[in-house]
Amino acid sequence: MVEVHRTFAAPERIGAEMIGIPAGGEIEFDLRLESVSEGVLVTGTVSAATEGQCGRCLEPLGDEVDVFLTELFAYPDSATEQTTDEEDVARLIDDEVDLEQFVIDLVGTELPLSPVCDADCPGLCVECGVRLADAEPDHGHDIIDPRWAALADKLKGDGVKSDGEEQA
Repeated sequence: MVEVHRTFAAPERIGAEMIGIPAGGEIEFDLRLESVSEGVLVTGTVSAATEGQCGRCLEPLGDEVDVFLTELFAYPDSATEQTTDEEDVARLIDDEVDLEQFVIDLVGTELPLSPVCDADCPGLCVECGVRLADAEPDHGHDIIDPRWAALADKLKGDGVKSDGEEQA
């Protein structure tokens, strides 16, 4: 059994469109490698800082992702290697394990597709795009149905009060 504690830089962005580990971001590996009858069992945690933006208000946000990894890398000519399809089990290649695709898959499934800065984030105003958390409490827009817009324009300067009475 060998315990490995290493830090590597991400070669490219890992994660979803809205949040992920940035290219060049540090990924920490805290792993245990054990020799078993069919290969090398790799277990441990992978941690990294994430960057992204809120899916509601588009404000930048940062977080951390921690995933648990368990994977068997089969020895060449082992029964596992001979009885399973190539894509179903990882293999040792020149006594090395390649964790890149496993980390990409684990991080991709762990991160939310639409992250939020706060569970109660109100998002953006659909009319003007202002962030509603920063807007006035009475923020709103008078929206006239386009079918009635021409009538509203005619009534604006006709001397008619809003309650229907004529002005003197």
